[in-house]
Amino acid sequence: MSVTETDAAIDASGATGASGPESGTGAPGYRARRTLPLRVEAVRQLRRRRTLFMGGALAVLPFVLIAAFAIGGSPSSRGGGGGRITLMDTATASAANFAATSLFVSAGFLLVIPVALFCGDTVASEASWSSLRYLLAAPVPRARLLWSKLVVALGFSLAAMVLLPLVALAAGAVAYGWGPLQLPTGGALDASTAISRLALAVAFVFVSQLVTAGLAFWLSTRTDAPLGAVGGAVGLTIVGNVLDAVTALGSWRAFLPAHWQFAWADALQPELEWGGMVKGASVSVAYALILFALAFRGFSRKDVVS
Repeated sequence: MSVTETDAAIDASGATGASGPESGTGAPGYRARRTLPLRVEAVRQLRRRRTLFMGGALAVLPFVLIAAFAIGGSPSSRGGGGGRITLMDTATASAANFAATSLFVSAGFLLVIPVALFCGDTVASEASWSSLRYLLAAPVPRARLLWSKLVVALGFSLAAMVLLPLVALAAGAVAYGWGPLQLPTGGALDASTAISRLALAVAFVFVSQLVTAGLAFWLSTRTDAPLGAVGGAVGLTIVGNVLDAVTALGSWRAFLPAHWQFAWADALQPELEWGGMVKGASVSVAYALILFALAFRGFSRKDVVS
């Protein structure tokens, strides 16, 4: 019996819904919602070397920037190009400025990688190890398996995005001291306000990366090659960035998630601006929901043989 036929038998017996002694169907004590608990999946993913490597790389980045500023001189000492002050020019003004700069230099590409890695590797790796069919034969309902893996993958993606500014804040406090966030446009935000604004910026970056997560997760359910899913998601994200740079597209660029990827900078203004972030979040969530739906729909009909 194939895995597809096994799933059909499980569904027919009520295993995907209420089952057990009270329903008179399924194995005694079986509950679909108790299969593949989130904590079990989280521990499995946490122990993988790619998770530890990615966490280490993100934690090291702030120290690399501090070393670069120490060797090449602080950006503020060199001045902004043409007298225009940028976020990079204020990087060494305080810990908050350094955290904001670390987010700025990594949001465009570096933070795409952990999202694509965690969401693109999660299902495809099981298929490449020939363990996916055994998980489904446990029996873990397909929707439950995808849900557990998606929630854990998104959780690790969020943790990666939170880790970077947290380490940058701690390292920046030691290297440059604790103080207000100096704004490139003039003025400053006190430390407590700056922390809340940075948290909002991180939240928006995470939401904006849901498109990459959706692409990676959908590709992960379509292929047995983890690198193909991860590389495909990163490649399509780059294509979106290239298309956004084509000014001939005019207003059509507003429908590209990449068009809004730096809208979080509106949070680092004297007066909080919501317009760009709301539009960017709406576009990203819309694309992500479609891609997640395609992943669940396609995987429910897929004949798993690996």
